[in-house]
Amino acid sequence: MGMQSGAHIVWDWNGTLFHDNDAIIGATNAAFAELGLEPITLERYRALYCVPVPKFYERLMGRLPTEAEWELMDAIFHRYYAEHRTRCGLTEGAVELLAGWRSAGHSQSILSMYGHEELVPLVRGFGIEAHFIRVDGRTGPSGGSKAEHMVRHLGALGARVHPARTVVIGDAADDAVAARHAGARAVLYTGGSHSRASLEEAGVPVVDTLREAVAEAQRLAA
Repeated sequence: MGMQSGAHIVWDWNGTLFHDNDAIIGATNAAFAELGLEPITLERYRALYCVPVPKFYERLMGRLPTEAEWELMDAIFHRYYAEHRTRCGLTEGAVELLAGWRSAGHSQSILSMYGHEELVPLVRGFGIEAHFIRVDGRTGPSGGSKAEHMVRHLGALGARVHPARTVVIGDAADDAVAARHAGARAVLYTGGSHSRASLEEAGVPVVDTLREAVAEAQRLAA
């Protein structure tokens, strides 16, 4: 089989490779302010965050947002985020880890729920695009689950990538759910949008650095 059955990592973007917590919290609070809600801290965000996102707002508001409220908050969130993400960088060690995984003869890709049109130039701008055999952002409305996207993503990678030797690295329980749905494994990273406690409920390895995540992926995909 050779390369065809090699270990493969599917990277999440926001909160995993891209260290954008400050922009996320700021954008969330800008959306909340529009509805007269109190600002939220990173700790509280991590404790309560979940997908689909309207459910997260329900935890904070005590009710589901109306469709009009959701559309308004979503628009404000994305506008604010686009302005503030320019100050965010890649997670510490990410560049070396991506290069190291690739030079070891393994493949990797990105699957993000961030809009595809915004994602691709951002990845390109960091000079890391060549490390990935595919970069997929979300097309269509925001707020959904990642599971179906993961199946399509792995399907598009074709014979080069075998789900059983694929490990998803992300910062959300949803990444583990998506991996399981597609027949892959997962490692969850605590540096993004979720608390360690909520990640541990997913029943997959939980790590504090991307270096540990890659080491764990190597072990799982062996």
